[in-house]
Amino acid sequence: MNTLISKDGTKIAYKKQGTGPSLILVASAAADHKDAEQLAVQLAKHFTVYNYDRRGRGQSTDSSKYAVEREVEDIEALINEAGGNSFLFGSSSGAVLALEAANKLEDKVRKLFMYEPPFIIDDSRPPVPANYVQHLNNLIGEGKRNKAVEYYMSEALGIPSEYLEYMKAEPSWESIEGMAHTLAYDGMIMGETQSGRPLPVDRWEVNVPTSIVVGENSESYFHDAAKSLVELLPLAKYQTLSGQDHSAVMMAPEVLAKEMVNFYLYQNPNEISI
Repeated sequence: MNTLISKDGTKIAYKKQGTGPSLILVASAAADHKDAEQLAVQLAKHFTVYNYDRRGRGQSTDSSKYAVEREVEDIEALINEAGGNSFLFGSSSGAVLALEAANKLEDKVRKLFMYEPPFIIDDSRPPVPANYVQHLNNLIGEGKRNKAVEYYMSEALGIPSEYLEYMKAEPSWESIEGMAHTLAYDGMIMGETQSGRPLPVDRWEVNVPTSIVVGENSESYFHDAAKSLVELLPLAKYQTLSGQDHSAVMMAPEVLAKEMVNFYLYQNPNEISI
């Protein structure tokens, strides 16, 4: 892993691979660079890929006080390392972080690809509790990392409690526990956009081509959110990814990579080689 130092002194670890225009991958909640490794391999055939550990995860360090602005500065540091401008990709809450970066960094972001930003804008699923971030921080402060992950899984992801015991037996659960202190970070990134109310009309001014993609088989609230966001961004488009759901980053990297290459490099793509 390579490293760089962000504006506040935090060390950001990243893996650089491939050649071509730069592309930065922004991970979702409870994920580090390993979760996008296969996607990065596919994309490295066309891009110089920067697949990084967000602060507090993997080999990156953290600061004593979190702010969303610090994570935008991390992305800016990576863009500067990449030559001053870059394509940007984010999945789930990482897509919303990428959106915040595109809003703040303007022409440093060439194009933005968002996979399933998890806004909750209507009653198609229960909203995230208003005290979600505070409760997560309380659990972490009490050393209850396992409970924090359970709370995230049930309240943010909407996973029924009867499935959680099975999930705890998976090796990935221990990995998520290791990142549990960062779950509140993504809650802060989402802010009030998971409250069941419409998206704010004046939060983002992003004037670069933006693709908002949702898996065909994903829950309706993802589709509702994407369509709503398209209405707020002048150069955005919504599309579905056939046969896929929220796990496409890890489970269908070739399919997702093809759509990304189409968007970043081609105006009217038909068939490309991945």
